[in-house]
Amino acid sequence: MGSIIVLFALEPDGAIGAEGVEPTVTAVHAAGADPDVPEDPQPYTLCGLDTGPMEHTHYRPARPGDSWYPPALADRRCQECERALRTL
Repeated sequence: MGSIIVLFALEPDGAIGAEGVEPTVTAVHAAGADPDVPEDPQPYTLCGLDTGPMEHTHYRPARPGDSWYPPALADRRCQECERALRTL
């Protein structure tokens, strides 16, 4: 697999987050990049969920060794995606 796309699963029905502007992130998932369109995710996350309703974060680790997910959302990272990433 090439690069990883980080995706946010959002609260359904456009619920407003604590700041009053953005929907609440319920989980952070990872998907492989589409081989034909590298900026787009493959159809399913590494844990098997449909990527269609998820929001592309455009997050990239700043340097080697940084986490695959935004550090502020560590408590919301998908454990299944994380396990899959360890096996790549």
